Amino acid sequence: MRDVSLQHFIGIAVMVLGAGLCVWGARMHWGRGMAVVTRGLALLIVAAWAGEYIADAVLGIWSLRYDLPLQLTDAVSVVSALALWTERPRLVELCYLWAMTASLQAVLTPDLAYSFPSIFYFTYFIYHDGAIVGACLLVFGRRIHLRSGALRRVYLTTLAWACVSGLGDVLTGGNYMFLREKPEHSSLLSALGSWPWYILITMVVLAPALLALAAGVARLVQRWEGAAPPSMPSRL
Repeated sequence: MRDVSLQHFIGIAVMVLGAGLCVWGARMHWGRGMAVVTRGLALLIVAAWAGEYIADAVLGIWSLRYDLPLQLTDAVSVVSALALWTERPRLVELCYLWAMTASLQAVLTPDLAYSFPSIFYFTYFIYHDGAIVGACLLVFGRRIHLRSGALRRVYLTTLAWACVSGLGDVLTGGNYMFLREKPEHSSLLSALGSWPWYILITMVVLAPALLALAAGVARLVQRWEGAAPPSMPSRL
């Protein structure tokens, strides 16, 4: 899929519109209806994420090299759904920081070989857009703010997941998290040099910078509003 296309812009537009409406709804009209929307979004993310694997199996293209749940996207999709369903602060911080970095990059520079009306076009944008919309809903709408140490915890969790993906690459010969080679299609990683330099640049410079930027935006909004973290049960 080309970066500049009507289908791509539609995916971005749905993300922006969905995030805006959900933040507005959570702030101004929270109640049973918005609670249903929140959990419905969680189910939609899971359905798109799992549906992609089911489609691979039905079409006979499922492979150990490509279809184990070892991409960061897999972790983001599951964590986002759980965060929306439970609103646990640790899950919310993972959802927000992963969605506003990895998922946002995936929407803006999609590594996608399929276009409309392929099922994979819909699954890709649903679970990526859904994670971003969910992150905005939880942090900017529900005001579940990032807690002290969130940046460090999410970065270390990302490195740990990369180690798991790397082991999967060794055992299957796959390219989970693009640790063996850069994406085949357009992606931000394409501009970061050859292997292994793009991995080192991402780990040492890009990932920390993007995580810090996302966290900074959330904290800037919190300070601008003068809002304290909401009163809620302590949930770890």
